[in-house]
Amino acid sequence: MKYRRLGSEGPVVSMIAFGSWITGGENWGPVDEAESLAALECALAEGVTLIDTAPAYGGGRAERCIAKVIRGKRENIVLATKCGLRKEGNRHTLSLRPADIREDLEGSLRRLAVEYIDLYQCHWPDPETPIEETMEALALLQKEEKIRWIGLSNVNPEVLERALRVASVVSVQEHYSPVERTLERAMLPCCRCRGVGVMTYGSLAGGILSGKYSELPHLRKGDARSFFYRYYREPEWSRIKTVVACLRDIGLARGKPASQVALNWILAQPGISTALVGMRNAAQVVINTGTSEGELADGEYRAISAAADILEQERAKEGE
Repeated sequence: MKYRRLGSEGPVVSMIAFGSWITGGENWGPVDEAESLAALECALAEGVTLIDTAPAYGGGRAERCIAKVIRGKRENIVLATKCGLRKEGNRHTLSLRPADIREDLEGSLRRLAVEYIDLYQCHWPDPETPIEETMEALALLQKEEKIRWIGLSNVNPEVLERALRVASVVSVQEHYSPVERTLERAMLPCCRCRGVGVMTYGSLAGGILSGKYSELPHLRKGDARSFFYRYYREPEWSRIKTVVACLRDIGLARGKPASQVALNWILAQPGISTALVGMRNAAQVVINTGTSEGELADGEYRAISAAADILEQERAKEGE
């Protein structure tokens, strides 16, 4: 495992980070807690230092699972969780009002059984609360030493710039992969300019970029792949096959899984600090943490980008 600083002012973190949405036990099919715990233990053994979670993942279940694994290992882990989105019954509520942020934080501290959070992130923008108020609340929690660094998720450059006028933001967490490159248009250049690190989520496009699907899978209602990712339905399923085939072919030539090729491409992009990957079991952890920085040849990086460019052109033709 190799490590990078999260932005210009954040902590040093593993290039592959553990994303725990699957660990929450909802939206990703059946999840066995023992398997989830084993995956987390394996990730730490393989050198992963950044674990990302949120109260919304299984209504706090992911945070409780993580607490069982990090006990006694806290100083070696960069623990990231979020505020603003919580699960209440069968629905999610969104609020980044100062009082709700504090309540979210106290809940996460209890579930994770820790005294502070390393990286505290706003899960989604709250259109009802000015980002300035949110940042003032986060800066106060930072002053109280309940959080160490502040991060944002799913924002645009204008929101980031407004936030930076109030307090330091070390990272943003954004959707990015060879089949999801909107970040490159404005947000990634802005982050590079401002010294803000980028954590990518959807790094394997919900598993499609692992190359494990030969045909469109049948997904149960409520599965995140059926509503959060557009790739699991037509016409996207057919469009992205060229990119997936490119990743698979390069992987076969190198004796590497397609997922490692995809992650290597992501990590080669200037401004990307770490790639979040959801890992259901220890076997997936071993595969994905085997990604080596700079392993591909320049021609291979260009081939992946070219396939991704064709995908973007096909989307543009249909006005998407």
